[in-house]
Amino acid sequence: MQQIMECVPNYSEGRNREIIERITDAFRGKTGVKLLDYTSDKDHNRSVITVIGAPEALRDAVIESIGLAVELINMTKHEGQHPRIGCIDVVPFIPIRGCAVGDADRVAKETAIAAAERFGQPVFLYEDSASAPHRRNLADIRRGQFEGMADKMKDPLWKPDYGPDTIHPTGGATVIGARPPLIAYNINLDTPNLEIAKKIAENIRHISGGLRYCKALGVMLDERNIAQVSINMTDYTKTAVYRIFEMVKMEARRYGISVLGSEVIGLLPMQALIDAATFYLQIENFSPDQILESRL
Repeated sequence: MQQIMECVPNYSEGRNREIIERITDAFRGKTGVKLLDYTSDKDHNRSVITVIGAPEALRDAVIESIGLAVELINMTKHEGQHPRIGCIDVVPFIPIRGCAVGDADRVAKETAIAAAERFGQPVFLYEDSASAPHRRNLADIRRGQFEGMADKMKDPLWKPDYGPDTIHPTGGATVIGARPPLIAYNINLDTPNLEIAKKIAENIRHISGGLRYCKALGVMLDERNIAQVSINMTDYTKTAVYRIFEMVKMEARRYGISVLGSEVIGLLPMQALIDAATFYLQIENFSPDQILESRL
């Protein structure tokens, strides 16, 4: 069976279309690599690319994109709502078919070594590639953001796994690792009050006593003048999309506001939407085999 691996790199540029297209070009027309999706957000000032391919071909394309990000993105001038520590902020590798987490871990480490050696970009390993328990959680590594990373890296506990012992002067630092599939899911609120979004995020995220496999923060969408709860779902099979959506609606009612809508960033497994449809329609004994397209 052919090995297929997914990568969902996040770049700290969501406004300059020329830069976004040049970085995305690293994945276009490459043998063994297929670009599935790329989205950009001006408020977050961030672009997310979803790409699959054979492990080695995927690795090489990602390395090329890191070089472009280091060349084109200057973190000393970067502003955005989303937490970030580098021009290419986080690079997860996800096993899809014919490969396991161990394979994704190997490719992640090969990518990290290349990024450090070729571009002078310090790299932290996270999730299933983490070199220590305190480095497993992306939020812990990213705490302090780009502006605080130079001081943070003076602590031996936060020495990078690869590369220089301090940040790249314009590229910052990068987090790379193997992990299971993740759903990036945002819920928009009918309010410009950022504090409400932050309180709701605190109540639903696991680290604060909320839902397991849920990470969340409140951000402001300046273009629409509304607040948003920005969510990462690390295991949708154990904490479903609809459960998070319903909890945010319930919390929003406490403040006399409603939910305007929600959005998915990048791609997500079909089963996540099937689970939501089954819940809201109260379909009994439903099977994915009953979906017409799945039988074609």
